[in-house]
Amino acid sequence: MATSGFTKVNLRGLDDMAPRFGLSPSVEARFARRALRSEIGGLGLLRLAPNARAPFGHRHAQQEELYVVVAGSGRARLDDEIVDVGPWDVLRVAPETMRAFEAGPDGLEYLAFGAPVAPEPDSELVPGWWD
Repeated sequence: MATSGFTKVNLRGLDDMAPRFGLSPSVEARFARRALRSEIGGLGLLRLAPNARAPFGHRHAQQEELYVVVAGSGRARLDDEIVDVGPWDVLRVAPETMRAFEAGPDGLEYLAFGAPVAPEPDSELVPGWWD
């Protein structure tokens, strides 16, 4: 739903992008920036299956990200440091920090908010970075 002053979407109602990139069923990824018509930042809902690890690490040229764990638990690898995460933990990650997540036995569900929106994609993906 959109009006001139606000936009409302349901994150679970957005398309899961993971199957398009061969990441399903271990990963679910729903991104809301375009649906929300946001000009300042992006928002994603990500889920990792129990004991699954993100298949790549990534970093950005300009975009800082905040990650909010909403369910489950796991770990985040931030450059060479590993941090345990659980419900309602928030991580702020600087653009240049390589990062990836790994789910615990109950899976991991988290929100990712990134800003500012880059004029072009500013991410670097490194397949198998945590392996």
